[in-house]
Amino acid sequence: MSASTATLLKHALPLIRNYGFTREALAHSVLEMDASRSHTEPLSESAISALFGRGDEARRTLINAWLDQGISDMKVTTSPNTSLSATSSQATGAHRYPSVRDALHTRLRYNEPVLQYVPEAYAVLASPSSGVPPLDLLPALRHNVRIADEACYVGRDTSKLWYTRRASLAAIYGAAELHQLTSPETAHAFLDTLLDGSSTIKQSLDDAGLFTEYFFKSWKGIIKSSGVLG
Repeated sequence: MSASTATLLKHALPLIRNYGFTREALAHSVLEMDASRSHTEPLSESAISALFGRGDEARRTLINAWLDQGISDMKVTTSPNTSLSATSSQATGAHRYPSVRDALHTRLRYNEPVLQYVPEAYAVLASPSSGVPPLDLLPALRHNVRIADEACYVGRDTSKLWYTRRASLAAIYGAAELHQLTSPETAHAFLDTLLDGSSTIKQSLDDAGLFTEYFFKSWKGIIKSSGVLG
């Protein structure tokens, strides 16, 4: 990816809340650049295709950039209690690192400004580049695994049960994100409930196919109900 393409993607991300994960968001990204560049018109369709890909490939490029930024934002996670304890931490010289829980809540918050477009984003990722579905929901599943892995890194989780821990957290976050799409006001409380009962979650994950089946059925329903695929 060229530097100019990466810069345009960076400017397109804040536009998602207005335009969704669309080629239009990419087209208007050029208008958000330094005024000294004197861009007065959005990018043409041919320019978007040349820079980001033809058709929905351009949208996939934007969606993946948004997902990558969500992972990056988890690295600067702060605890909701950080400001309350700042004085005492400074006095003792101690520093409270964010927890796995903090990181997962940060990632849920990242969805909030564009939540109405998230089913559309997964529908695009799940759709084949050409031809007719079946849907491929592996990108959404990999998304949850990436978030679980980053949460463990941010939270300095050194569990000896590395794979089990990440599988459990991926399932928990995936369930919380699915809940967020239908009940955003209770998503954070739901995430806390799942984390507090993670031993029960882990037991259910002993049957590896259980969560996968639940996840795939849930996402298929959400994507179809979004109307993106007609």
